[in-house]
Amino acid sequence: MRNFFACTVFCLFLIFLFACEFDTNPTSPTINTPSNEVVDKGPDIPGTPVSDREESPVSGESNPLVPSNAGKENPKVSRVGFYNVENLFDTKDEPRKDDNEFTPKGRNEWSNERYNRKLDLIAKVIDYMGEPGLMGLAEVENATVLKDLAKNKAFDNSDYGYVHQESPDNRGIDVALLYDKQEYDLIKSDYIRINFPRSIVSGYTTRDVLYANLKDKKGNYYHMFVNHWPSRRDGKEASEPKRTYVAAQVMKKVDEIRKKYDDANIILVGDFNDEPTDKSISQVLGAKGTTKNASAKELYNLSAQADRAGYGSYNYRGNWNMLDQMIVSGTLLDGKGAEVSKLQVFQRKFMLFKHPKNGYTPNRTYGGSRYYGGYSDHLPICAEIKR
Repeated sequence: MRNFFACTVFCLFLIFLFACEFDTNPTSPTINTPSNEVVDKGPDIPGTPVSDREESPVSGESNPLVPSNAGKENPKVSRVGFYNVENLFDTKDEPRKDDNEFTPKGRNEWSNERYNRKLDLIAKVIDYMGEPGLMGLAEVENATVLKDLAKNKAFDNSDYGYVHQESPDNRGIDVALLYDKQEYDLIKSDYIRINFPRSIVSGYTTRDVLYANLKDKKGNYYHMFVNHWPSRRDGKEASEPKRTYVAAQVMKKVDEIRKKYDDANIILVGDFNDEPTDKSISQVLGAKGTTKNASAKELYNLSAQADRAGYGSYNYRGNWNMLDQMIVSGTLLDGKGAEVSKLQVFQRKFMLFKHPKNGYTPNRTYGGSRYYGGYSDHLPICAEIKR
């Protein structure tokens, strides 16, 4: 009897081990993997991707974004673009900035290898965009990163100069402009310093708005503004007065230019942290959502049509927001001189990750302090300039 009992217990033990080995629904804790691991496997980018996972094709998604496997845009076509590059910091600690996390010993372990990889990834995107002659940037730390970016080996068709000034932003991120010196001469540059009245907010600083006056080789002049307006961190409604205030300061400069030049070619690009129909854009700037019968005295939002079609530059929990926009004066739409057209939210499949819940989304560099090694949390925009 004892032998029978012992054999029975032993058999049950073996069955238990067998079941555990092939359990298809384990109850033990699992480790969550990053939701946007690197999917780019191109040999032209140094460094080891975080993941070599292949992405499944798009099928039956409501989001109109269908990742493109197309190659590079034609570099012979003149373009203007904008890209929020998500925290392009160098690796050095700047005591006057809150940049400690972007140092080798900081929370993000921001090493030279990671920094150089980031530069190569951003340069790759700009190269695929056709190396726009005018390229606005947001979230760059300083002149050092712009120098390093401008001399990247990916830019074999351009000779980029840059415009930049340190702003009082607490995080130490600024806006900047790359311009191809083969296409444009920089006439002058200036900055709009944003000093909020206490009635809106006290003790808050934000990025300057960059202004550049440039002339192309055919003698056309351009007045370009690069923007990165205050975020929605405190909620859209609570933070809206900050953005409407910045919009008003920009309009003061636009009106000043128009008083001097009736036919001024004005281009506003940036991460506005508002969408085309929001108050700061549609009312304060007065940017119209359709370009039909364009008037030289008005501003027109070239991103509005893509926004109405459901496209966006930033994916928030599965919803595409058109935060990155291009707004131009009617003088660039009337066919009488230089003309801006064919705006697109630029994307290639290597720039995207397919989130299991949110669909395709920009493949970012960090999620909190977790390193994904991607490009940016925004998609860039660009348009053609015909002369």
